[in-house]
Amino acid sequence: MHKGGLGGKIELYIVSLWFLFFLIIVITIDIPIYLEPDWEFLNLEDVIRKNIIPIVAFAFVTAGLFFYLRFEYRISGSQRIPARITKIQDVNYEHLTFLTTYIIPLICFNLSSTRYVLALGLLLVVIGVIYVKTDKFYANPTLAMLGYQIYKVDMHTRTNNVENLILISKDKLSMNDLVNYKELDEKVSFAGKVRE
Repeated sequence: MHKGGLGGKIELYIVSLWFLFFLIIVITIDIPIYLEPDWEFLNLEDVIRKNIIPIVAFAFVTAGLFFYLRFEYRISGSQRIPARITKIQDVNYEHLTFLTTYIIPLICFNLSSTRYVLALGLLLVVIGVIYVKTDKFYANPTLAMLGYQIYKVDMHTRTNNVENLILISKDKLSMNDLVNYKELDEKVSFAGKVRE
């Protein structure tokens, strides 16, 4: 991302892991519920100690929400001159590939073992490095759930032709559509259909 650079890609990686963090919270949260007349308040320190992993996962969910709102703000700014799509390919399967290849298998880690939690953390860092270095930050299952589509396009502007550009859009795009677009990276842009 030109404005966000490496930081923007890392932020979108964290957003892409929302589903994993939600699953971690569901699987690991440990708050005892006792509704009998002889109930008493729990020791807050003990509850926090038993729930370190879900608390960390919740912190990442919260950070992801903030990063998503920042992404929305970034793409709402000024855009380039409109371009006409001359070739288009739907590549939404990349959302699913990321989800099934990386996120779903990670939830099978034994999160009650410190060793497995450390291994999961290390694996998430390694996947994040690969995700950012290969510019696959657009293959984001969270964005798919929020209604974004991914297209690989060739476009024609008044001044030049652009080939093999990845467009992220909330609009359903097709051949010959006129779009406004904003660069997120030299190979990836956000696009909105121009209503003609």
